[in-house]
Amino acid sequence: MTGSRYFINILRFTLLVLVQVLVFNRLNFFGFINPMIYILFLYWYPIKENRTVFIGIGFLLGFVIDIFSDTLALHAAATVSIAYLRPTIMRFVFGINYEFQSFKLSNTTRAQQITFLALLIVAHHVIFFTLEIFSLPNLLVILKKVIFTGIGTLILCLLFSSLFSVQKE
Repeated sequence: MTGSRYFINILRFTLLVLVQVLVFNRLNFFGFINPMIYILFLYWYPIKENRTVFIGIGFLLGFVIDIFSDTLALHAAATVSIAYLRPTIMRFVFGINYEFQSFKLSNTTRAQQITFLALLIVAHHVIFFTLEIFSLPNLLVILKKVIFTGIGTLILCLLFSSLFSVQKE
């Protein structure tokens, strides 16, 4: 990774953590929808980088959110899990194209990008809310939180990514 890409990733990490902690952790739409837009960092992280470093950064991201949210490593467990699962999800969404050296997320269709982001969000939320509630009788509560928080998170992540992405000409 070049110096400017390091700087961009550090800036994204910092800004997404600040926005999550200072704005979105304080919002509760309809009493239970709390969007988690910091997942965008794991979506935007460069694809061909070292996987071990990526999983470590995923842990750090979740841990920092946990410190400010007082959630006892729930975010860390969920972010490490989706950092680990990201190549599998990418293979599922992008197929064999993911294996090529010249693969870039910006060169894929918008439907593929949304599907990839939605699968990252669903995996994160299933892990997070299952660990948070951790009760089989409350399976419908887990499902309700995954679906509605996932939809809210997806909409806000799409808005953020459309605001801060470089437009192709």
